[in-house]
Amino acid sequence: MSGDERRRIVVLEDGPYVVYWRTPLKRKRKIVSENNDSLAWETRDTIDTENVYALCRCGRSGSKPFCDGTHAVIGFDGTETADVRPYEELRHVHDGVGISAQRVGELCVHAAFCIGRTRPIAEMLADTDDSDVRSDVMGRIGNCPSGSYSYALHRGGDTIEPDLPQAISVLEEEDGLAGPLWVTGGVPVHRADGQPLQTRNRMALCRCGHSGNKPLCDGSHRKIGFRDEHSA
Repeated sequence: MSGDERRRIVVLEDGPYVVYWRTPLKRKRKIVSENNDSLAWETRDTIDTENVYALCRCGRSGSKPFCDGTHAVIGFDGTETADVRPYEELRHVHDGVGISAQRVGELCVHAAFCIGRTRPIAEMLADTDDSDVRSDVMGRIGNCPSGSYSYALHRGGDTIEPDLPQAISVLEEEDGLAGPLWVTGGVPVHRADGQPLQTRNRMALCRCGHSGNKPLCDGSHRKIGFRDEHSA
């Protein structure tokens, strides 16, 4: 079994994420325009880790992004409520020209790549006979960290995913806000009750402790103004 095959994330009951087999840990910052439009992700640095490490899930650790045991002191309730059904059962499909967009709203973390300066993707699809518009839609979907949005070239076709490495990225959003943990490259995630979440190329895990869709992010970090002072 290769290292890539042994990499996994295990959610501990009311505790942290335990990450196995030296899964790379990075920081990424969202690049925005002068009008605060989401444009892309920039890799900032790689964080040193051990072979096995624990990442904070309660949002209160003094050594973020790592766990320092604070969850036990504050009585963190990490009850998991995320739907374990596969993406294919939950998606809604919206067709354009040369592209078929798929979306699972429950996975949205409000990173805002699907919202253009004037129109959201749902409206842009009507003009995808223009290859520039179609390319823009594809790029926006590829930057969606949770994989809420995905696309195929036609309805029922193979989903086209960006080529992402197996890694975890600590996201930094605009205005100094701290975002979720972006899990890429198909790293498996196992819930505390033993049930696996569907392994996907893009997933976003809550690290502020306030998501109503644990262990997945639901954008609550924005509502509470969650910040990460780079304690570690």
